[in-house]
Amino acid sequence: MVTANVAASSTATEKASGKLGLVPLVALVVGSMIGGGVFSLPQNMAKGASPGAVVIGWLVTGIGMLALAFVYQGLSTRKPALDAGPYSYARAGFGDFIGFNSAWGYWLSAWIGNVSYVVLIFGALSYFYPAFGAEGNTTQAIIGASIVLWGTHALVLMGVREAAIINVVTTTAKLLPILLFILLVALAFNLPKFSLNFWGEQTPDLGSVMTQVKSTMLVTLWVFIGIEGASVVSGRAAKRADIGRATILGFIIALAIYMLVSLLSFGVMTQPELAALPAAASMASVLEQAVGPWGSVVVRIGLVISVAGAFLSWTVFAAEIPYRAAKEGMLPAVFATENKNGSPAGSLWITNIFVQIFLIVTLYANSTYLALFYIASTAILVPYVLSGAYAFKLALSGEGYREGERRGRDMFTGALATVYGAWLVYAAGPNYLFMCALLYVVGIPVYWWARHARGEKAFSGIEALIGLGIVVAAAIAGYLMWTGAISAL
Repeated sequence: MVTANVAASSTATEKASGKLGLVPLVALVVGSMIGGGVFSLPQNMAKGASPGAVVIGWLVTGIGMLALAFVYQGLSTRKPALDAGPYSYARAGFGDFIGFNSAWGYWLSAWIGNVSYVVLIFGALSYFYPAFGAEGNTTQAIIGASIVLWGTHALVLMGVREAAIINVVTTTAKLLPILLFILLVALAFNLPKFSLNFWGEQTPDLGSVMTQVKSTMLVTLWVFIGIEGASVVSGRAAKRADIGRATILGFIIALAIYMLVSLLSFGVMTQPELAALPAAASMASVLEQAVGPWGSVVVRIGLVISVAGAFLSWTVFAAEIPYRAAKEGMLPAVFATENKNGSPAGSLWITNIFVQIFLIVTLYANSTYLALFYIASTAILVPYVLSGAYAFKLALSGEGYREGERRGRDMFTGALATVYGAWLVYAAGPNYLFMCALLYVVGIPVYWWARHARGEKAFSGIEALIGLGIVVAAAIAGYLMWTGAISAL
Protein backbone atom coordinates (compact mmCIF):
# COMPACT_ATOMS: atom_id res chain seq x y z
CA MET A 1 0.00 0.00 0.00
CA VAL A 2 2.84 2.37 0.92
CA THR A 3 4.62 1.52 -2.36
CA ALA A 4 1.44 2.12 -4.31
CA ASN A 5 0.97 5.48 -2.60
CA VAL A 6 4.57 6.48 -3.35
CA ALA A 7 4.20 5.44 -7.00
CA ALA A 8 0.92 7.33 -7.26
CA SER A 9 2.49 10.38 -5.64
CA SER A 10 5.47 10.16 -8.02
CA THR A 11 3.16 9.88 -11.02
CA ALA A 12 1.15 12.84 -9.80
CA THR A 13 4.33 14.88 -9.37
CA GLU A 14 5.51 13.97 -12.88
CA LYS A 15 2.12 14.91 -14.31
CA ALA A 16 2.11 18.23 -12.50
CA SER A 17 5.64 19.07 -13.62
CA GLY A 18 5.20 17.78 -17.16
CA LYS A 19 8.34 15.67 -16.68
CA LEU A 20 9.03 12.06 -17.68
CA GLY A 21 9.44 9.29 -15.08
CA LEU A 22 11.32 5.99 -15.32
CA VAL A 23 8.57 4.01 -17.08
CA PRO A 24 8.07 6.51 -19.94
CA LEU A 25 11.86 6.83 -20.29
CA VAL A 26 12.34 3.03 -20.51
CA ALA A 27 9.46 2.89 -23.00
CA LEU A 28 11.13 5.59 -25.12
CA VAL A 29 14.40 3.64 -25.16
CA VAL A 30 12.77 0.26 -25.87
CA GLY A 31 10.19 1.79 -28.20
CA SER A 32 12.82 3.56 -30.28
CA MET A 33 15.11 0.52 -30.48
CA ILE A 34 12.48 -2.18 -31.04
CA GLY A 35 10.75 -0.94 -34.15
CA GLY A 36 10.75 -2.50 -37.59
CA GLY A 37 14.25 -3.93 -37.46
CA VAL A 38 13.38 -6.85 -35.19
CA PHE A 39 10.72 -8.07 -37.64
CA SER A 40 13.28 -8.16 -40.46
CA LEU A 41 16.12 -9.70 -38.42
CA PRO A 42 15.78 -13.32 -39.62
CA GLN A 43 16.37 -12.37 -43.27
CA ASN A 44 18.70 -9.44 -42.63
CA MET A 45 21.08 -11.52 -40.53
CA ALA A 46 20.92 -14.67 -42.68
CA LYS A 47 21.48 -12.73 -45.90
CA GLY A 48 25.22 -12.59 -45.33
CA ALA A 49 25.96 -14.83 -42.36
CA SER A 50 25.69 -18.35 -40.97
CA PRO A 51 24.42 -19.09 -37.42
CA GLY A 52 27.93 -19.17 -35.97
CA ALA A 53 28.84 -15.79 -37.46
CA VAL A 54 25.53 -14.36 -36.22
CA VAL A 55 26.41 -15.47 -32.68
CA ILE A 56 29.80 -13.70 -32.95
CA GLY A 57 28.09 -10.65 -34.44
CA TRP A 58 25.75 -10.37 -31.47
CA LEU A 59 28.63 -10.82 -29.02
CA VAL A 60 30.59 -8.01 -30.67
CA THR A 61 27.53 -5.79 -30.83
CA GLY A 62 26.42 -6.64 -27.30
CA ILE A 63 29.81 -5.67 -25.86
CA GLY A 64 30.07 -2.51 -27.99
CA MET A 65 26.54 -1.33 -27.29
CA LEU A 66 26.83 -2.14 -23.58
CA ALA A 67 29.90 0.11 -23.49
CA LEU A 68 27.86 2.82 -25.22
CA ALA A 69 25.01 2.31 -22.75
CA PHE A 70 27.45 2.79 -19.87
CA VAL A 71 28.78 5.90 -21.63
CA TYR A 72 25.31 7.46 -21.73
CA GLN A 73 24.56 6.31 -18.19
CA GLY A 74 27.78 7.87 -16.89
CA LEU A 75 27.51 11.11 -18.84
CA SER A 76 23.90 11.65 -17.75
CA THR A 77 25.03 11.90 -14.10
CA ARG A 78 28.57 13.21 -14.65
CA LYS A 79 27.42 16.14 -16.78
CA PRO A 80 23.81 16.89 -15.73
CA ALA A 81 23.83 20.30 -17.42
CA LEU A 82 24.24 18.63 -20.83
CA ASP A 83 20.66 17.63 -21.53
CA ALA A 84 20.52 17.01 -25.29
CA GLY A 85 22.32 13.67 -25.57
CA PRO A 86 24.95 13.08 -28.28
CA TYR A 87 24.83 16.66 -29.54
CA SER A 88 25.56 18.16 -26.11
CA TYR A 89 28.42 15.75 -25.45
CA ALA A 90 30.10 16.34 -28.81
CA ARG A 91 29.88 20.13 -28.48
CA ALA A 92 31.17 20.17 -24.90
CA GLY A 93 34.06 17.89 -25.77
CA PHE A 94 35.15 19.03 -29.20
CA GLY A 95 33.72 22.46 -30.00
CA ASP A 96 30.81 24.08 -31.78
CA PHE A 97 31.30 22.78 -35.33
CA ILE A 98 31.84 19.19 -34.18
CA GLY A 99 28.79 19.54 -31.94
CA PHE A 100 26.77 20.82 -34.87
CA ASN A 101 27.81 17.83 -37.00
CA SER A 102 26.78 15.47 -34.22
CA ALA A 103 23.35 17.13 -34.09
CA TRP A 104 23.11 17.19 -37.87
CA GLY A 105 24.09 13.52 -38.24
CA TYR A 106 21.69 12.46 -35.51
CA TRP A 107 18.89 14.44 -37.10
CA LEU A 108 19.62 12.96 -40.52
CA SER A 109 19.60 9.44 -39.09
CA ALA A 110 16.36 10.07 -37.21
CA TRP A 111 14.26 11.38 -40.06
CA ILE A 112 15.71 9.09 -42.75
CA GLY A 113 15.05 6.22 -40.34
CA ASN A 114 11.47 7.45 -40.03
CA VAL A 115 11.09 7.24 -43.80
CA SER A 116 12.17 3.59 -43.62
CA TYR A 117 9.69 2.96 -40.79
CA VAL A 118 6.60 4.10 -42.65
CA VAL A 119 7.76 2.33 -45.81
CA LEU A 120 8.05 -0.85 -43.73
CA ILE A 121 4.56 -0.43 -42.24
CA PHE A 122 2.95 -0.45 -45.66
CA GLY A 123 5.23 -3.21 -46.94
CA ALA A 124 3.82 -5.37 -44.12
CA LEU A 125 0.25 -4.29 -44.87
CA SER A 126 0.70 -5.43 -48.48
CA TYR A 127 0.03 -8.96 -47.16
CA PHE A 128 -3.56 -7.83 -46.63
CA TYR A 129 -3.74 -5.24 -49.45
CA PRO A 130 -1.30 -6.10 -52.28
CA ALA A 131 -1.58 -2.64 -53.86
CA PHE A 132 0.80 -1.35 -51.16
CA GLY A 133 3.58 -3.49 -52.68
CA ALA A 134 6.01 -5.78 -50.86
CA GLU A 135 8.53 -2.91 -50.48
CA GLY A 136 5.87 -0.44 -49.31
CA ASN A 137 6.72 2.20 -51.91
CA THR A 138 3.79 2.20 -54.35
CA THR A 139 1.61 5.28 -54.83
CA GLN A 140 -1.06 3.88 -52.49
CA ALA A 141 1.58 3.10 -49.84
CA ILE A 142 3.11 6.58 -50.01
CA ILE A 143 -0.34 8.17 -49.61
CA GLY A 144 -0.97 5.98 -46.57
CA ALA A 145 2.48 6.73 -45.16
CA SER A 146 1.84 10.45 -45.55
CA ILE A 147 -1.37 10.16 -43.52
CA VAL A 148 0.53 8.34 -40.75
CA LEU A 149 3.28 10.98 -40.86
CA TRP A 150 1.01 13.97 -40.38
CA GLY A 151 -1.21 12.21 -37.85
CA THR A 152 1.89 11.56 -35.70
CA HIS A 153 2.99 15.14 -36.29
CA ALA A 154 -0.31 16.40 -34.84
CA LEU A 155 0.09 14.09 -31.84
CA VAL A 156 3.57 15.37 -30.95
CA LEU A 157 2.35 18.96 -31.30
CA MET A 158 -0.01 18.17 -28.41
CA GLY A 159 3.05 17.84 -26.14
CA VAL A 160 6.18 15.68 -25.79
CA ARG A 161 5.05 14.19 -22.48
CA GLU A 162 1.65 13.20 -23.90
CA ALA A 163 3.36 11.53 -26.86
CA ALA A 164 5.70 9.68 -24.47
CA ILE A 165 2.77 8.34 -22.41
CA ILE A 166 1.08 7.03 -25.56
CA ASN A 167 4.42 5.43 -26.44
CA VAL A 168 4.25 3.39 -23.20
CA VAL A 169 1.02 1.82 -24.48
CA THR A 170 2.39 1.09 -27.98
CA THR A 171 5.63 -0.34 -26.53
CA THR A 172 3.67 -2.75 -24.34
CA ALA A 173 1.46 -3.73 -27.27
CA LYS A 174 4.41 -4.35 -29.59
CA LEU A 175 6.19 -6.67 -27.15
CA LEU A 176 3.30 -9.13 -26.91
CA PRO A 177 3.48 -10.54 -30.50
CA ILE A 178 7.30 -10.58 -30.33
CA LEU A 179 7.24 -12.61 -27.11
CA LEU A 180 4.63 -14.93 -28.66
CA PHE A 181 6.95 -15.43 -31.66
CA ILE A 182 9.87 -16.32 -29.36
CA LEU A 183 7.76 -18.83 -27.43
CA LEU A 184 6.29 -20.59 -30.48
CA VAL A 185 9.55 -20.66 -32.46
CA ALA A 186 11.39 -22.02 -29.40
CA LEU A 187 8.84 -24.87 -29.27
CA ALA A 188 9.40 -25.57 -32.99
CA PHE A 189 13.20 -25.21 -32.74
CA ASN A 190 15.18 -27.98 -34.46
CA LEU A 191 18.76 -28.28 -33.18
CA PRO A 192 20.10 -30.35 -36.15
CA LYS A 193 18.76 -27.70 -38.55
CA PHE A 194 20.38 -24.95 -36.45
CA SER A 195 23.72 -26.81 -36.41
CA LEU A 196 23.64 -27.52 -40.16
CA ASN A 197 26.20 -25.34 -41.98
CA PHE A 198 26.91 -23.59 -38.66
CA TRP A 199 29.95 -21.68 -39.94
CA GLY A 200 28.78 -21.34 -43.56
CA GLU A 201 31.30 -23.82 -44.92
CA GLN A 202 28.67 -25.25 -47.29
CA THR A 203 27.87 -21.78 -48.67
CA PRO A 204 31.13 -20.40 -50.11
CA ASP A 205 29.39 -17.23 -51.31
CA LEU A 206 29.12 -16.08 -47.69
CA GLY A 207 32.90 -15.73 -47.48
CA SER A 208 35.04 -16.08 -44.39
CA VAL A 209 33.64 -15.92 -40.86
CA MET A 210 35.08 -12.40 -40.50
CA THR A 211 33.36 -11.32 -43.72
CA GLN A 212 30.11 -12.79 -42.44
CA VAL A 213 30.47 -11.00 -39.09
CA LYS A 214 31.08 -7.70 -40.91
CA SER A 215 27.87 -8.24 -42.88
CA THR A 216 25.87 -8.27 -39.65
CA MET A 217 27.31 -5.06 -38.21
CA LEU A 218 25.06 -2.41 -39.75
CA VAL A 219 22.02 -4.61 -39.14
CA THR A 220 22.87 -4.99 -35.46
CA LEU A 221 23.67 -1.28 -35.18
CA TRP A 222 20.34 -0.38 -36.77
CA VAL A 223 18.29 -2.34 -34.26
CA PHE A 224 20.13 -0.68 -31.36
CA ILE A 225 19.78 2.87 -32.60
CA GLY A 226 17.77 4.59 -29.90
CA ILE A 227 19.88 3.37 -26.99
CA GLU A 228 20.60 7.04 -26.30
CA GLY A 229 16.88 7.88 -26.27
CA ALA A 230 16.63 8.70 -22.57
CA SER A 231 19.62 11.07 -22.77
CA VAL A 232 18.12 12.86 -25.79
CA VAL A 233 15.11 13.91 -23.71
CA SER A 234 17.05 14.17 -20.44
CA GLY A 235 16.04 17.81 -20.12
CA ARG A 236 12.45 16.55 -19.68
CA ALA A 237 13.25 13.79 -17.13
CA ALA A 238 11.76 14.02 -13.63
CA LYS A 239 14.88 12.45 -12.04
CA ARG A 240 18.38 12.57 -13.44
CA ALA A 241 19.21 9.08 -12.16
CA ASP A 242 16.33 7.60 -14.19
CA ILE A 243 18.15 8.42 -17.44
CA GLY A 244 20.96 5.93 -16.77
CA ARG A 245 18.56 3.31 -15.38
CA ALA A 246 16.31 3.57 -18.43
CA THR A 247 19.30 3.23 -20.79
CA ILE A 248 20.63 0.04 -19.18
CA LEU A 249 17.19 -1.57 -18.74
CA GLY A 250 16.25 -0.79 -22.33
CA PHE A 251 19.51 -2.27 -23.61
CA ILE A 252 19.08 -5.53 -21.68
CA ILE A 253 15.48 -6.00 -22.85
CA ALA A 254 16.35 -5.28 -26.48
CA LEU A 255 19.48 -7.48 -26.62
CA ALA A 256 17.63 -10.49 -25.21
CA ILE A 257 14.82 -10.11 -27.74
CA TYR A 258 17.12 -9.58 -30.73
CA MET A 259 19.33 -12.57 -30.01
CA LEU A 260 16.38 -14.90 -29.46
CA VAL A 261 14.52 -13.77 -32.60
CA SER A 262 17.51 -14.06 -34.94
CA LEU A 263 19.08 -17.26 -33.55
CA LEU A 264 15.87 -19.25 -32.97
CA SER A 265 14.88 -18.60 -36.60
CA PHE A 266 17.87 -20.70 -37.77
CA GLY A 267 16.26 -23.65 -35.98
CA VAL A 268 13.07 -23.35 -38.06
CA MET A 269 14.50 -22.50 -41.51
CA THR A 270 18.01 -22.95 -42.94
CA GLN A 271 20.31 -20.05 -43.78
CA PRO A 272 19.57 -20.16 -47.55
CA GLU A 273 15.81 -20.32 -46.85
CA LEU A 274 15.96 -17.36 -44.47
CA ALA A 275 18.14 -15.36 -46.86
CA ALA A 276 15.60 -15.88 -49.67
CA LEU A 277 12.71 -14.39 -47.66
CA PRO A 278 11.43 -10.86 -48.39
CA ALA A 279 13.39 -8.47 -46.15
CA ALA A 280 10.36 -6.76 -44.65
CA ALA A 281 8.54 -8.87 -42.05
CA SER A 282 10.66 -11.99 -42.56
CA MET A 283 9.75 -12.88 -38.97
CA ALA A 284 6.20 -13.46 -40.23
CA SER A 285 7.41 -16.08 -42.73
CA VAL A 286 9.38 -17.88 -40.01
CA LEU A 287 6.37 -18.11 -37.70
CA GLU A 288 4.18 -19.19 -40.61
CA GLN A 289 6.62 -22.04 -41.24
CA ALA A 290 6.38 -23.01 -37.56
CA VAL A 291 2.63 -22.75 -36.88
CA GLY A 292 0.82 -21.98 -40.13
CA PRO A 293 -0.66 -18.90 -41.88
CA TRP A 294 -2.22 -17.43 -38.73
CA GLY A 295 1.30 -16.88 -37.37
CA SER A 296 2.11 -14.58 -40.28
CA VAL A 297 -1.02 -12.52 -39.63
CA VAL A 298 -0.18 -12.10 -35.93
CA VAL A 299 3.38 -10.98 -36.67
CA ARG A 300 2.32 -8.50 -39.34
CA ILE A 301 -0.23 -6.91 -37.05
CA GLY A 302 2.45 -6.72 -34.37
CA LEU A 303 4.85 -5.16 -36.86
CA VAL A 304 2.43 -2.37 -37.71
CA ILE A 305 1.90 -1.59 -33.99
CA SER A 306 5.63 -1.83 -33.29
CA VAL A 307 6.77 0.38 -36.12
CA ALA A 308 4.04 2.93 -35.40
CA GLY A 309 5.33 3.15 -31.82
CA ALA A 310 8.95 3.48 -32.97
CA PHE A 311 7.90 6.10 -35.49
CA LEU A 312 6.33 8.09 -32.65
CA SER A 313 9.50 7.82 -30.51
CA TRP A 314 11.75 8.88 -33.37
CA THR A 315 9.49 11.76 -34.33
CA VAL A 316 10.09 13.08 -30.81
CA PHE A 317 13.87 12.50 -31.05
CA ALA A 318 14.14 13.94 -34.57
CA ALA A 319 12.53 17.17 -33.39
CA GLU A 320 14.27 17.38 -30.00
CA ILE A 321 17.94 17.38 -31.07
CA PRO A 322 17.77 20.22 -33.66
CA TYR A 323 15.50 22.14 -31.28
CA ARG A 324 18.16 21.96 -28.55
CA ALA A 325 20.95 22.79 -31.00
CA ALA A 326 19.03 25.82 -32.31
CA LYS A 327 18.48 27.08 -28.75
CA GLU A 328 22.27 27.27 -28.48
CA GLY A 329 22.83 28.90 -31.86
CA MET A 330 24.09 25.85 -33.74
CA LEU A 331 21.10 25.78 -36.09
CA PRO A 332 18.88 28.62 -37.43
CA ALA A 333 16.46 30.06 -34.89
CA VAL A 334 13.41 28.68 -36.71
CA PHE A 335 14.30 25.22 -35.32
CA ALA A 336 13.92 26.57 -31.76
CA THR A 337 10.30 27.67 -32.13
CA GLU A 338 7.89 26.23 -29.55
CA ASN A 339 4.10 26.06 -29.56
CA LYS A 340 1.79 26.73 -26.60
CA ASN A 341 2.14 23.07 -25.47
CA GLY A 342 5.92 23.34 -25.20
CA SER A 343 6.49 21.13 -28.26
CA PRO A 344 9.42 21.97 -30.58
CA ALA A 345 7.04 23.00 -33.36
CA GLY A 346 9.54 24.64 -35.72
CA SER A 347 11.91 21.68 -35.64
CA LEU A 348 9.01 19.25 -35.99
CA TRP A 349 7.59 20.96 -39.07
CA ILE A 350 10.95 21.14 -40.83
CA THR A 351 11.74 17.51 -39.97
CA ASN A 352 8.45 16.10 -41.21
CA ILE A 353 8.53 18.15 -44.40
CA PHE A 354 11.82 16.42 -45.19
CA VAL A 355 10.29 13.03 -44.33
CA GLN A 356 7.44 13.80 -46.74
CA ILE A 357 9.85 14.80 -49.51
CA PHE A 358 11.89 11.61 -49.05
CA LEU A 359 8.71 9.51 -49.11
CA ILE A 360 8.00 10.92 -52.54
CA VAL A 361 11.62 10.27 -53.55
CA THR A 362 11.27 6.61 -52.54
CA LEU A 363 8.33 6.32 -54.92
CA TYR A 364 10.33 7.49 -57.92
CA ALA A 365 13.75 6.14 -56.88
CA ASN A 366 12.26 2.73 -55.96
CA SER A 367 14.15 2.86 -52.67
CA THR A 368 13.86 0.00 -50.26
CA TYR A 369 13.67 -0.27 -46.49
CA LEU A 370 17.09 -1.95 -46.45
CA ALA A 371 18.84 0.88 -48.34
CA LEU A 372 17.26 3.54 -46.13
CA PHE A 373 18.23 1.84 -42.89
CA TYR A 374 21.83 1.41 -44.04
CA ILE A 375 22.06 5.15 -44.70
CA ALA A 376 20.36 6.01 -41.38
CA SER A 377 22.70 3.63 -39.53
CA THR A 378 25.80 5.11 -41.12
CA ALA A 379 24.70 8.71 -40.47
CA ILE A 380 24.47 8.11 -36.71
CA LEU A 381 27.99 6.72 -36.39
CA VAL A 382 29.49 10.20 -35.94
CA PRO A 383 27.33 11.06 -32.87
CA TYR A 384 28.03 7.63 -31.33
CA VAL A 385 31.80 7.80 -31.83
CA LEU A 386 31.91 11.34 -30.43
CA SER A 387 29.89 10.34 -27.34
CA GLY A 388 32.36 7.55 -26.55
CA ALA A 389 35.31 9.82 -27.21
CA TYR A 390 33.92 12.50 -24.87
CA ALA A 391 33.43 10.00 -22.05
CA PHE A 392 37.02 8.79 -22.57
CA LYS A 393 38.30 12.38 -22.58
CA LEU A 394 36.55 13.17 -19.29
CA ALA A 395 37.88 10.04 -17.61
CA LEU A 396 41.38 10.73 -18.89
CA SER A 397 41.43 14.35 -17.70
CA GLY A 398 39.47 13.83 -14.49
CA GLU A 399 37.05 16.64 -15.34
CA GLY A 400 33.79 16.19 -13.43
CA TYR A 401 35.29 13.58 -11.06
CA ARG A 402 35.83 13.98 -7.33
CA GLU A 403 39.39 13.86 -6.05
CA GLY A 404 40.49 10.25 -5.68
CA GLU A 405 37.42 8.90 -7.53
CA ARG A 406 38.17 5.88 -9.68
CA ARG A 407 38.07 6.50 -13.42
CA GLY A 408 39.27 3.17 -14.80
CA ARG A 409 35.86 1.76 -15.76
CA ASP A 410 34.74 4.97 -17.47
CA MET A 411 38.04 5.21 -19.32
CA PHE A 412 37.65 1.63 -20.52
CA THR A 413 34.01 1.91 -21.59
CA GLY A 414 34.64 5.26 -23.31
CA ALA A 415 37.58 3.82 -25.25
CA LEU A 416 35.66 0.65 -26.09
CA ALA A 417 32.62 2.58 -27.34
CA THR A 418 34.90 4.74 -29.51
CA VAL A 419 36.73 1.73 -30.98
CA TYR A 420 33.41 -0.02 -31.58
CA GLY A 421 32.13 3.03 -33.47
CA ALA A 422 35.31 3.11 -35.57
CA TRP A 423 34.86 -0.62 -36.33
CA LEU A 424 31.32 0.12 -37.53
CA VAL A 425 32.66 2.83 -39.84
CA TYR A 426 34.97 0.20 -41.33
CA ALA A 427 32.16 -2.38 -41.54
CA ALA A 428 29.81 0.08 -43.25
CA GLY A 429 32.05 0.25 -46.28
CA PRO A 430 32.77 3.24 -48.54
CA ASN A 431 29.45 3.40 -50.41
CA TYR A 432 27.25 4.47 -47.52
CA LEU A 433 29.97 6.65 -46.01
CA PHE A 434 30.27 8.60 -49.25
CA MET A 435 26.49 8.93 -49.49
CA CYS A 436 26.43 10.27 -45.92
CA ALA A 437 29.12 12.81 -46.87
CA LEU A 438 26.64 14.24 -49.38
CA LEU A 439 24.10 14.65 -46.57
CA TYR A 440 26.63 16.12 -44.13
CA VAL A 441 27.98 18.68 -46.62
CA VAL A 442 24.52 20.24 -46.91
CA GLY A 443 24.76 21.11 -43.22
CA ILE A 444 27.82 23.36 -43.63
CA PRO A 445 25.95 26.37 -45.11
CA VAL A 446 23.16 25.82 -42.57
CA TYR A 447 25.70 26.07 -39.74
CA TRP A 448 27.30 29.17 -41.29
CA TRP A 449 23.85 30.79 -41.60
CA ALA A 450 23.03 30.11 -37.93
CA ARG A 451 26.35 31.50 -36.68
CA HIS A 452 26.25 34.51 -39.02
CA ALA A 453 22.73 35.39 -37.82
CA ARG A 454 24.11 35.64 -34.27
CA GLY A 455 27.11 37.69 -35.36
CA GLU A 456 29.50 34.88 -34.41
CA LYS A 457 32.45 33.39 -36.27
CA ALA A 458 31.50 30.09 -37.89
CA PHE A 459 34.83 28.27 -38.19
CA SER A 460 38.14 28.16 -36.37
CA GLY A 461 41.25 26.99 -38.22
CA ILE A 462 40.85 23.28 -37.46
CA GLU A 463 37.09 23.46 -38.02
CA ALA A 464 37.66 24.94 -41.47
CA LEU A 465 39.90 21.99 -42.30
CA ILE A 466 37.24 19.53 -41.10
CA GLY A 467 34.64 21.34 -43.21
CA LEU A 468 36.96 21.16 -46.22
CA GLY A 469 37.38 17.43 -45.65
CA ILE A 470 33.60 16.95 -45.71
CA VAL A 471 33.36 18.97 -48.93
CA VAL A 472 36.09 16.85 -50.58
CA ALA A 473 34.40 13.60 -49.49
CA ALA A 474 31.08 14.85 -50.85
CA ALA A 475 32.71 15.83 -54.16
CA ILE A 476 34.21 12.34 -54.45
CA ALA A 477 30.82 10.83 -53.66
CA GLY A 478 29.14 12.96 -56.33
CA TYR A 479 31.72 11.91 -58.90
CA LEU A 480 31.41 8.22 -58.02
CA MET A 481 27.63 8.40 -58.23
CA TRP A 482 27.81 10.20 -61.58
CA THR A 483 30.14 7.55 -62.99
CA GLY A 484 28.01 4.73 -61.56
CA ALA A 485 30.71 3.48 -59.19
CA ILE A 486 28.21 3.80 -56.32
CA SER A 487 24.46 4.07 -56.56
CA ALA A 488 22.01 6.53 -55.07
CA LEU A 489 18.86 5.49 -53.24
